[in-house]
Amino acid sequence: MTKVAIIGNGPSHLIPELSIYQNEIDIWIGADRGALSIIKQNMELAYAVGDFDSVNDAELELIRKHAIQFEQHQVEKDETDLELALNIAKSIHPSNIYFFGVTGGRLDHTLINIQLLDQLVKEKMTGVIIDRFNYLELHYPGSYSIVEMKDYPTISFIPITQEVSGLTLLGFYYPLTKATIKMGSTLSISNKLKLNNGTFSFEDGIVLVIRSRD
Repeated sequence: MTKVAIIGNGPSHLIPELSIYQNEIDIWIGADRGALSIIKQNMELAYAVGDFDSVNDAELELIRKHAIQFEQHQVEKDETDLELALNIAKSIHPSNIYFFGVTGGRLDHTLINIQLLDQLVKEKMTGVIIDRFNYLELHYPGSYSIVEMKDYPTISFIPITQEVSGLTLLGFYYPLTKATIKMGSTLSISNKLKLNNGTFSFEDGIVLVIRSRD
């Protein structure tokens, strides 16, 4: 089962130490300036894609030198650089796609990047967005196990639809039983696991699970 990581053009200080994930990820893809982050953190740059309008000539040459496959597009295009990278990732048919460098900076980019996770759920792939302070996953109705992550101890359940119904949290400090959470509600914010694992389930809607740390 192939696992792919895409590094975007978000603020570099929010990109975690990528070596933590090197044994978990098989293929690294750089979207625009994200390719430099892969190079600087000594990961193998399998693909570099984008219009590269955020790098200078010397940096572009460095990316060309390190990328196993390089693909440059016009600045005026329908897709964002991240979506171009996602198209490459999906062509590999991975089981998991990890996104780094896709939060912070422009809010419009952050919001649309989070929405890209919906594509992966519909195509039966697991998508995760990770930065130094957050770990995000999108879920459709069902029952899920959840294991404590010491780096991201706080867990919030955010409705992406008008409401989420039947939300049940077991093994949490603040449990819920078949609760209805409407968009804008803070009822399911800032929870924690009591031990090192728990479960959550819901019956209708879409939930963004955000694990975070201060």
